[in-house]
Amino acid sequence: MYIPNSFREEDLPTLHAFLDAHPLAALVTAVDGPAGLYATHLPLVLERSAGPLGTLRGHLARANPHVRQLATGAAPVIVLFSGPDAYITPNWYARKAEDGRVVPTWNYVAVHAFGTAVLHDDPAFLRAHLEMLTARHEASRSMGWQVSDAPEEFIAQQARAIVGLEIRIDRLEGKWKMSQNRAAADIDGVIAGLGASESAADRVVADIVAERKPDSR
Repeated sequence: MYIPNSFREEDLPTLHAFLDAHPLAALVTAVDGPAGLYATHLPLVLERSAGPLGTLRGHLARANPHVRQLATGAAPVIVLFSGPDAYITPNWYARKAEDGRVVPTWNYVAVHAFGTAVLHDDPAFLRAHLEMLTARHEASRSMGWQVSDAPEEFIAQQARAIVGLEIRIDRLEGKWKMSQNRAAADIDGVIAGLGASESAADRVVADIVAERKPDSR
């Protein structure tokens, strides 16, 4: 990923927090055939203590062609995580009134994880993963659903239709493109413009732009 220095994030706790907050990722691998690449979107759970950079665990539908590709052996993969994003109009830049030398852009956050994917067909691995995945996303609910709430034979039947996935992270790349390369007055204009938007997503980006403003961290 192209990352100018002003947008680069290398702090591991920050990168890990982003992966936790945005678990739906795109798993991309090189494959044989005319397509050359194959992608699957899936939720992943980060195990921070498993390896120096952590390990991602998930599952794939057994019928997914990706399983056949990964089953040939440990395979290098890239996992793409995306976060808040917003269109930035030049009308928010103070420089527009000065000389008009401004153009639109897009602010966004992205983290790429590189590693090696290994499949697991072990029922114990799958059960532990499903319980962890469910607990992670049901924790905020007053009466969270648990795997044990469903009949055991039904869970076993469902588990037979999936394959476990484990990716030990070898490298992480983080990019917070949040107007850090603009003059302070332009950044303030972006914060004000996004902050006044009716879109909740825009207002989230406004907060990140303010947090990432140079000299504000």
